[in-house]
Amino acid sequence: MTKLRNYAPIAAILLAATPAFAHTGATGATGLGTGFGHPMGGADHLLAMIAVGILAAQQGGRALYLLPLAFVGMMIVGAAASIGGIPLPFVEVGIVGSVILLGFVIALGRHMPVAASALLVGALAVFHGHAHGTEMPLSVSGLEYGLGFVAATALLHVAGIALTRMVSVLGSETMLRFGGAGIATAGLALAVA
Repeated sequence: MTKLRNYAPIAAILLAATPAFAHTGATGATGLGTGFGHPMGGADHLLAMIAVGILAAQQGGRALYLLPLAFVGMMIVGAAASIGGIPLPFVEVGIVGSVILLGFVIALGRHMPVAASALLVGALAVFHGHAHGTEMPLSVSGLEYGLGFVAATALLHVAGIALTRMVSVLGSETMLRFGGAGIATAGLALAVA
């Protein structure tokens, strides 16, 4: 139980955060705040980014840091492509599909080669990044906006890792796999909504 207490402050901070309603078209006063709010306010981004943290912790070893880095790096590539005017078809389908696919992979509970799991999350991240770039308000600093959505994404990855560590302390891989199934189910619900 002592290890569980180590993650309680992180869980409390994440639960106390207020949503920013990322897909409503509302804009914040700063690029940093608006960028930070975009992934935090959309259930699709939120679930996928937490799922990346869960998958990274579930895979363990080098995947613990390589998966979040692959996601963030390719998300930046996707955002740059969007801002540069490079179209990407089926962005929303890719985002919702990432929730379903990541949840499914977590539910399977199988270890993948690190390169394969990094390739998977990196490919999915391009869709999230493209959406971030597309939805960047013209009135904010692109650099600040980018720093905001990168910081929020990293925080969500850490939340997924912390959540997995808490579940691991309880000794229930089954609980984690059910959580993955729940994420996939939520993705399916988003797909039909």
